[in-house]
Amino acid sequence: MLTTEGRPVYDEDMNLFRDQVRKFFDKALNPHLDRWEEEGVVDREFWRACGEAGLLCPTVSPEYGGLGLDFRYNAVIDEELAYAGSSAGITLQSDIVADYIENYGSEEQKQKWLPKMVSGEAITAIAMTEPGTGSDLQGVRTTAKKDGNHYVVNGSKTYITNGQNADLVIVVAKTDPAAGSKGISLILVEADREGFKRGRNLDKVGQNSADTSELFFEDVRVPITNCLGEEGRGFAYLMSQLPQERLGIAVSGQAGAQRAFDEAVKFTKERKAFGQTVFDFQNTRFTLGALKAKLQAGWAHLDWCIARHLEGKLTAAEASAAKLFHTELQWEACDTALQLHGGAGYMNEYPIARLWRDARVQRIYGGTSEIMKEVVARSI
Repeated sequence: MLTTEGRPVYDEDMNLFRDQVRKFFDKALNPHLDRWEEEGVVDREFWRACGEAGLLCPTVSPEYGGLGLDFRYNAVIDEELAYAGSSAGITLQSDIVADYIENYGSEEQKQKWLPKMVSGEAITAIAMTEPGTGSDLQGVRTTAKKDGNHYVVNGSKTYITNGQNADLVIVVAKTDPAAGSKGISLILVEADREGFKRGRNLDKVGQNSADTSELFFEDVRVPITNCLGEEGRGFAYLMSQLPQERLGIAVSGQAGAQRAFDEAVKFTKERKAFGQTVFDFQNTRFTLGALKAKLQAGWAHLDWCIARHLEGKLTAAEASAAKLFHTELQWEACDTALQLHGGAGYMNEYPIARLWRDARVQRIYGGTSEIMKEVVARSI
């Protein structure tokens, strides 16, 4: 269990909320983790249960069915989900997609989609990455060309979280290919549109219960009113939302690192070798001691980032630094913890195996560690 005592960013109301989240996950999440890993997708029933429990899109205004809370409540859910060892895509809906629609959507779009996202009736995705384009969003080739009062969307996307379940996809597309970044727009595509097709549920190294898909758009016609915000402003919107997206990944990374550390402590204190516990060997104690020091610094830094974000002061460089630091720490913690498990760590029956597999992509999506370094370097 995560220890949150003394963290100044959280108050008593949020601690009570955390208790509710833990109780809900104990009942609705943890018993199903292994099955979801095997099936490669999280049940839609879980989404609806999250909605009923108030765990989806808590920052959405009450006007649209939400609770009107601040990002700290998202962070509590992110931490507890990551600590539980789950890769369910609810955080993408709450931390990323909901803000795009509430901040840039028309009143009609908000009224139509936000209540369903809050309740879990609608599952959403955002489609940025393409087979030939990763972190360089200006290089997307998917197009949305005007034809009367419609856009005609053509292209393909890959590595899309919630791709198999999604009812609505925010598609990053070029409405004016000759205008560079100023020709990129965000287009809402409903999953029941003719010409929209889902590819296979991708076979990944980890995060197996997160449905991650290829998406194909073949002359998909959507009304002009499906443009999210202003046409040609898509790239600017993406850049504006990246700090919260990367902060959310950092939150998950720190909690995942803590879970890996806790698993290592538990295992080494129980496992015996050469007449003593593995924990009693100096190498083990030094290794865990050094890791605990980094985790201590990590929690303090994370709380600083959350506080900065609440004040609207967290910069793109600071958020990128947070994602870089906390996901790299997560990988170090998971790899170190697995090593301290010995051969047992390579067995899927131990939680550390899943934590290790799932951690690897954290240093890739949302911007690779290399891109994070570049963003930070540009601020120097």
